[in-house]
Amino acid sequence: MLGFGLPVSGPWATPDTMRHVARRAEALGYASLWTFQRVLFPVDGGLEPSHRAVLDPVVALAYVAGHTERIGLGTATICAPFTAPALLAKAMASLDVVTGGRLTVGLGMGWLTQEYAAAGVPFERRGARFEEYLHCLVALWTQDPVEFAGEFFTVPRSHVGPAPLQRPHPPVLLGGSAAPALRRAGRLAQGWIGSSQQDLTRIGACVETVRDGAREAGRDPGAVRIVVRGVVDLTADEPAGQRRPFHGTREQVLADLDALGAQGVTEVFFDLNLSPRVGFPSVDPGEALAYAEDVLDAFAPAHWGR
Repeated sequence: MLGFGLPVSGPWATPDTMRHVARRAEALGYASLWTFQRVLFPVDGGLEPSHRAVLDPVVALAYVAGHTERIGLGTATICAPFTAPALLAKAMASLDVVTGGRLTVGLGMGWLTQEYAAAGVPFERRGARFEEYLHCLVALWTQDPVEFAGEFFTVPRSHVGPAPLQRPHPPVLLGGSAAPALRRAGRLAQGWIGSSQQDLTRIGACVETVRDGAREAGRDPGAVRIVVRGVVDLTADEPAGQRRPFHGTREQVLADLDALGAQGVTEVFFDLNLSPRVGFPSVDPGEALAYAEDVLDAFAPAHWGR
C-alpha cells in the first residue's frame, strides 16, 4: 500500500495546502495520510531545517479528517512519554470515532534530550517506561471500567468512554531502530514504522527482527505491518553514480517500491516534509506544492494499480 505525508512542516504547511493534498491523495487512491511530531527545534540540536516548524500531528489529522471520507490517517510518530497515557488514549479514541475508524497510532519513545526536558519527563529508563505506557494505553482502550497500577503510571478505577471505534483498539505501530525496539514492535504492537534515516537497502534484517518479536510472543509474524517513510527526490533523468533509494526517475522509484516489498515491507508513504525541495524554511510554498503535485500524480495508485 502507498500513502502520503500530510503537509505539516515548513512554509507549505498551511490549511489550504493540507486540505488540497489530503483531498487529492484520496482521489488518486492513496491508502493513507501521515503526520509526525516535533516538539522543539533546539538551537544546538543538530536537526534538519525541515524540523524547525512542525504542526501538531493530531490537530493536523483532525483538520483533514473533516475534508476526507475514506483515506486512512496515521501518526509516524508521536513521542508517547511526553503525554500521560490517559490523555493520549482519550485523544486517539476521539479521533478514531470522529474519523469513522480510519486511525493508525504510530508511537515512539523519542530520543531528543531537550524535548524530554521540556516535557518534564525523565530521560532515564525510557525503554521500561515506554513498555509500561503501551500496556496502560491498551488497558484504557479495552477495559471498562479500567484500573491500572504500574511503576510509572496509575489510572484509578474509572470509566473512560467513548471507546475507539476500531476494536479492540486502533492499530498501534512502533518506531525505533535498535534490536530491542524492533522486537518490541513485533511483541507488543501491530507493526513497525521505519525512520527517515533507515538504510532501506538492508531493511529486510529489521523486518525479520520485528517478526521474531511477534514469534516470541506467540503472534502471527505474517500479520505484522511494516511501514517505511520514503523521502522522494523525483528526477527527469537517471542520476549519475551510486543512487540512494527513492532518488531518481519514476521507473527507478517504482523499482525501489518493488525491492522493499521483496524485503517484507507492507506499506510505504512518501513524506515530502523532510525533503529539501519542500519542507525547508527557504522553499517557496507554491514551488513545494507544485513538486508535491508531480509526485502525487506520478505514483497515484489509481493509475498503476498498487
